[in-house]
Amino acid sequence: MSALATVRAAPGLDVYLEELEDRLAVAVGARPGLVAEIGSDALASGGKRLRPLLVFLTADPERESPVAAGVAIELVHMASLVHDDLIDGAQLRRGRASVWSAYGPDAARAGGVYLFARAFAELARTGDRRAVAILADAALALVRGEGMERAQRRRPDTTVDEYLTRCALKTAKLFEAACLLSSRRRQLGEFGLALGIAFQIVDDCLDCAGQTVETGKIAGTDLREGIPTLPLLLAAQEEEVVRNALAGGSLEGALLRVAASGAIEEARQVARGYAERALACLDGLEARDELEAIAEAVVDRTA
Repeated sequence: MSALATVRAAPGLDVYLEELEDRLAVAVGARPGLVAEIGSDALASGGKRLRPLLVFLTADPERESPVAAGVAIELVHMASLVHDDLIDGAQLRRGRASVWSAYGPDAARAGGVYLFARAFAELARTGDRRAVAILADAALALVRGEGMERAQRRRPDTTVDEYLTRCALKTAKLFEAACLLSSRRRQLGEFGLALGIAFQIVDDCLDCAGQTVETGKIAGTDLREGIPTLPLLLAAQEEEVVRNALAGGSLEGALLRVAASGAIEEARQVARGYAERALACLDGLEARDELEAIAEAVVDRTA
């Protein structure tokens, strides 16, 4: 059985995902108007629903349905993508026009804030103050991570530790939250944090090597924007043309040098190390097989 087939076979998952999609549609359409249209457009672009899947697989079976938590975590993720694309000037998201390029910057800002607000409205309705606090902490981490990314742009001397801290804040804290919203097990949060860092490293590798038709994004965006990711930092240590491009110089031939340097595979090895660290947190857990399968799919993905 393939990794994804293992996950899909989880009892009750199909029903959960169907209810999740229904609740997401209701949540984004709750306030008719431009922001609801933007929310619906962001929702229509699809996505892996990886964070809601983690909510489901880590949920305490004796607690209430995790659907509200799954909806909230996905809405925060959607909001962050809307704002990220605006900040980065990204024209595409999953093969479609990004929200800001379709509706304009002001509308994208408002649409992202709307999605954040709808996320907390959904979770607040459960009355679970602990869950609201966890999601709020993750949302704050997203903002801090974005600020760190802006400070690191055009800085080829960014350290790997600084990069990993940014990954933890901007990506992994939301994975951690997904594993804690409907659970009380600290080790699941540690699993999510390590898995989220692995996910971001692989995402950054795909930006260097992926094809637009597979990833839905234009390859080389990070290099053009001067965002120091792990494969770019590793390549810049050996290749002056990459270092200069990352600092804002000519891009000619730089992406080819990244691929030829072996930095992408080296970065993927680091991602595998974080995936293994995540798996070490799963001893004795009921959903170990499914969570192992997700970790395998994360590090092996091509989109």
